Amino acid sequence: MDIGHADSAPDGDSPGAHPPPAGPGPVDPAGPYADGPWRNYFLILLDRIPTPIAVCRADGEVLIANPAMATLWGVAPGQLRGRNLLDLFRPRAKEQLRRIAEAVRLGRRSRYPVEVHWRSAADGAEREGELTVDPVGSVRPPALLALLRVTESAPPPAPRATASPVESRILALAAGGATTAAIGASLGLTVDGVNYHLARLSRRWRVQGRAALVAKAYVLGVLAADSWPPAPA
Repeated sequence: MDIGHADSAPDGDSPGAHPPPAGPGPVDPAGPYADGPWRNYFLILLDRIPTPIAVCRADGEVLIANPAMATLWGVAPGQLRGRNLLDLFRPRAKEQLRRIAEAVRLGRRSRYPVEVHWRSAADGAEREGELTVDPVGSVRPPALLALLRVTESAPPPAPRATASPVESRILALAAGGATTAAIGASLGLTVDGVNYHLARLSRRWRVQGRAALVAKAYVLGVLAADSWPPAPA
């Protein structure tokens, strides 16, 4: 924005006597923390925050990003510089972007949430979240600090081993402390029938003893890790 023509020259000076003041320098990724030691503290803190964060220009060009943000893109943090946030994140409503652009143009300082979705670089699945954008710095236009909050969690991992419904129920009862006789009575099996299923699991998973079977069932995801009384996953 050119505002130099609004100033008149001082008395005795011609308009061209002094060179015009230099425009604002390049945007520093550290924004308001760009001066002195605070800049290094800001960058160190940025690297350690688990929340995906990026500092970008007003048009979305990335100046710096922390490792958590770079992981979403499947690249190293330094490889994001020069990319645009809109290369990955797709806003749900374009009107949200227009509102931010207008606020930045008018110099307003506030926090602007943008609902976005993207394709995960790790597994190709669609993810959803909210990108919160804050104008920072004293230059015009300011830099933008973007923080991502993921609102769609990844699906729970599938069990890494299989067990029949009967085997899973036997393991759940055993994990709860039931005796062989009690397990048989609960499932309509004989004691020999229960021992037969336990022996098959021991051979398949290559472990010995009921305690080891129960532990292996939790490790393999056959039993639900957050359920009590124990239950199949």
